[in-house]
Amino acid sequence: MSGKNPYLEGKKILAVDDEKDVLDTIEEALEDSHVDKALDFKTAVELINSRRYDLAILDIMGVDGLTLLEKTVEKGIPTVMLTAHALNAQTLMASIRKGALSYLPKEKLAELDSILTELLEAMTQGRPTWKLLFDKLGDFFDQKFGKGWREKDKEFWSDFSRNYQIGKGIQSRLSHDEKITSRGI
Repeated sequence: MSGKNPYLEGKKILAVDDEKDVLDTIEEALEDSHVDKALDFKTAVELINSRRYDLAILDIMGVDGLTLLEKTVEKGIPTVMLTAHALNAQTLMASIRKGALSYLPKEKLAELDSILTELLEAMTQGRPTWKLLFDKLGDFFDQKFGKGWREKDKEFWSDFSRNYQIGKGIQSRLSHDEKITSRGI
């Protein structure tokens, strides 16, 4: 990465994956940030409970990432789900419901710093991160999940697209955000 990245510089990030090479790739891609790495669920929980993070990146498989997502949301940590083996519409919807900031395929790991920059910028500006994700990776998901994949869960996606900014998962994440709750919102 060339130059300093204002959205990633100095950020404390937790990366959790059961593959050491993936964690090393994340750490390298996010060179302007301080990255704590965990190879397993237990270590991740210990870190979540003992430190403050600006962002978490969680693998879904191998480390029970969806359960970890619940824990990061409770702590008010914006969380990106990262997956290869659980790349399907069901885990995408579960990530949304549980309050993830985004859902990224490991195939896009080489673009992690730029994607996270865009997501953090959108979040800082109050723009919907999920809309950004679908604008950026919608064609990718269509290819992976098959044309018309949203039709199988039409009610969910119809409601979701009307409420990008205030979906249930986002409401859950915001209800744990000290910046919002301290204002009585």
